[in-house]
Amino acid sequence: MEEVRVFPLTCAVQNYAWGKAGLDSEVAKLVVGGDPLAVIEEKPYAELWMGAHPKGDAQIKDNRITQTTLGQWIAHYPACLGSKVKDAFQGQLPFLFKVLSVNTALSIQAHPNKDLAARLHAQFPEHYPDTNHKPEMAIALTRFQGLCGFRPVEEILAFLQRVPEFHALGGNEAAEELQRAVGDNARTSQALKKCFTRMMSCEKKVFVDELNELVKRVTEEGAAGKDTSGSNGDLLLRLHSQYPGDIGCFSIYFLNYVVLEPGQAMFLGANEPHAYLYGDCIECMACSDNTVRAGLTRKYIDVGTLCEMLNYSPAPASSKIFPCVQDPSDPCVTLYDPPVPDFTVIKIQVGGNAFVIVYSAGSGLLYFFYFKSLLSQQAII
Repeated sequence: MEEVRVFPLTCAVQNYAWGKAGLDSEVAKLVVGGDPLAVIEEKPYAELWMGAHPKGDAQIKDNRITQTTLGQWIAHYPACLGSKVKDAFQGQLPFLFKVLSVNTALSIQAHPNKDLAARLHAQFPEHYPDTNHKPEMAIALTRFQGLCGFRPVEEILAFLQRVPEFHALGGNEAAEELQRAVGDNARTSQALKKCFTRMMSCEKKVFVDELNELVKRVTEEGAAGKDTSGSNGDLLLRLHSQYPGDIGCFSIYFLNYVVLEPGQAMFLGANEPHAYLYGDCIECMACSDNTVRAGLTRKYIDVGTLCEMLNYSPAPASSKIFPCVQDPSDPCVTLYDPPVPDFTVIKIQVGGNAFVIVYSAGSGLLYFFYFKSLLSQQAII
């Protein structure tokens, strides 16, 4: 049979609890866009997976093809990857493309590099299911809120001064060491690691008591008409309402609050602490499910591994917006090219519609997605 070059896909939907419900979710709207007969329920529609990951292998909608999933088709026609990608990634599609609709915060997390991923998988395969790294890029479809990377030290020190409950968890010694380290990058990273690790490793009763005291104080100040921005009050109360008594609520004093406007992106390399808070985005990543979590979650947490692996290089929130590149010869073409070989994303704007292409360097295989409002069809070329 002649190899089929273009075909549509039915993509996997993940109904995680943090997703937006029903047609409030862009994911649900995409499902209807691809199948007008689809029935959307009032339950969370969190992620649409467009790829060959075994937890959500896309189904091929083409009766000319006997292999029923994308993963099976690639296994049958490995040359479609291109020789460079086929050899570099052992005949596997190297990326997974998603659409996310986030209603409540995802966990404080980071993704391991390949060496750490292999070690974690060997030790705890039930929690770290593969040996791959998971660099990822989020590109906002709607206004998108997240936490990403450590704040400048001056901002963290200001919170330590203004938020006594936060200071109590970090401790005087760690706070003073952080203050003395300002201006010395190596010492700053060491002091920041010590302060963050001390807080995240704090005894549960201690941090719950401090968190309850902080929430009570901020609530009372807000009710009295006082400005609570010095305690990051609005975000604190929002996260606490979603995850009461969770140590991750204190992470807002360490991590940058980043807001992406539609079309803006964040790149999350290995060991970069982050959390998604609210909004809709497309997300492209290496094909892995390895995530190290330590707060704002009911899933498995691994505080020791997270604190040991993180990149403790403070930087302002503005530096976390990934610089996409406009094609100088065509203002309708935008390139998102992260420093990894696993994937690159191109957006092509045509009138009110957008075509999104995802590929891996040297690949003969491209994902080609058509967005009308958002996704209405998916195909692979």
